Amino acid sequence: MQLHFLGTGAGMPSKERNTSALMVKLLDETGEMWLFDCGEATQHQILHTSLKPRKVTKIFITHLHGDHIFGLPGFLSSRSFQGGDEPLTIFGPKGLQQWIEQTFSLSKTHLTYAIQFIEVHEGVIYEDAHFKVSAGELQHVVPCFGYRIEQKDLPGELLMEKVQAFGVPKGPLLGQLKGGKDVELEDGTIIHAKDVVSPPKKGFTLTVLGDTKYCQEAVLLANEVDIVVHEATFDGTMTNLAASYGHSTNIEAAKVAQQAGAKYLLLNHLSARFLPHDLPIFLEDAQAIFPQTFLTSDQVVFNWHNNELF
Repeated sequence: MQLHFLGTGAGMPSKERNTSALMVKLLDETGEMWLFDCGEATQHQILHTSLKPRKVTKIFITHLHGDHIFGLPGFLSSRSFQGGDEPLTIFGPKGLQQWIEQTFSLSKTHLTYAIQFIEVHEGVIYEDAHFKVSAGELQHVVPCFGYRIEQKDLPGELLMEKVQAFGVPKGPLLGQLKGGKDVELEDGTIIHAKDVVSPPKKGFTLTVLGDTKYCQEAVLLANEVDIVVHEATFDGTMTNLAASYGHSTNIEAAKVAQQAGAKYLLLNHLSARFLPHDLPIFLEDAQAIFPQTFLTSDQVVFNWHNNELF
C-alpha cells in the first residue's frame, strides 16, 4: 500500500502546498486506487506523477468545503477523456451528489462511465472480500467525516519444506492447501492445511480524518490503527483559534494518535502561514508527544510494507 499526497494545504492553495487530496494506492492488493478528497487542481498534481485516473475506483469526500471538493468536476471529466470507462463510486456527505450532478448538467458535461453515489453515515459504509471501510462524524463547522480503512487478514504462506516432507506433489493440491483446505494423497494420507500453511497475516489499518477540532470521535476512529492521517492547520500557540474554526493543532493531532494507540501519525492540511523554516519546530513539538509523527508535503509518497512505514 502506498499513500501519495497530492495536496496537503489548508484553505487556499499556496506556492508550497495545493489543497487537499490523498491517493491511496492499492495496486498490489486489488489493482485499485482510492482518492480521499479532491481539492482544486488535483488533476494538475496528478500530471506530475505516474498515477492513472482510470485506476481510481472509489473517491471518499470528507466534507463539502471547497478546498476538499473543487477539483472533483475536472478530475471526473478528465477520467472520462482519458479512457476511463469503469464505474466509479463516490462516498460523501449529503449534498455532494446534487452538487456534482448540477455542475455537470449546467456545463453539459457527459461522462463515459457510471457513477454510484453513496451518502455517508456513521458505521460501515463499504465492505468486500479485502477491505472494510467505516465512517465517523467529526467536529467541524459543517458535517465532516473521517474514514477508517481495515484490510482483512491475508492468507498464510505455504510452507514448502513441510509440504515436500509430507510428499505432496506439485499441482492443484498445493493450491487447495494454500486456500485452507485439507487434501488427501493417493496413498490415503490426509494433509491438514494448518500443518503446512503459516498463520494468517494481519492486514493494515488506516484512518483518514477530515477537518476537525480535537474530539473523542477522532480518537475512536483511529483506535489502534497502523497509520492515522490528521489535519494540523494550526500550531500549539493557536489552540483557541483552531477550535473556533473547527480545526486542530499539531499538538492536538499528536494527542489523538497517542490516545488512540496508533502506530504512526501523518500531519496533513497545514496552513500557509507556516513557512518552510517553521516546520522543523512544528514537527518537533508534535513528536514530543507522539514520536512516530511525520509531516506530509505535496507529492511525498509513504510506503507500507511488512508492518512498517517508510
